[in-house]
Amino acid sequence: MATTSASARLDGFFDDLVRCETRLYNAVGEALRTEHGIVTSQFELLRFVRDHSDCRVAEIATYFAAGVGAMSKGCDRLESRGWLMRTPNPADGRSSLLRLTDDGAALVADAERTFRKQLAALITPVLHPEQLGAAATAVGALRASLQDQGLGTPAG
Repeated sequence: MATTSASARLDGFFDDLVRCETRLYNAVGEALRTEHGIVTSQFELLRFVRDHSDCRVAEIATYFAAGVGAMSKGCDRLESRGWLMRTPNPADGRSSLLRLTDDGAALVADAERTFRKQLAALITPVLHPEQLGAAATAVGALRASLQDQGLGTPAG
């Protein structure tokens, strides 16, 4: 059966989107590792906790469409490095609330400058502001649709 033009466009869109994400993620990660000794996933987790202080691991897992166990282990690693702390959740004794330590806040602030500089260096020479706006709108709409449908979230 021959692939239709629409199917070929969808296949190409998927390939480009996933490979682009992987390359951006890795390139940003290399800059973060070189400058700050952290990887992209650690930066993203620290930034989320900074922006959502007193969050729970389950909230992080939902946001990143990741498993609760994996996010909990990631938080354990950040806590062991002194960047994150857990406090008992007064509303639910079975969970903890997360917040950055002073060292974690300083790290994420420094790393965010590297993150933004690297993104600008990789994206702005290729996409004009209008293209970037259109791409951000399209990918954001796709992400929201998948999220609203509860798709792409690990079962465990």
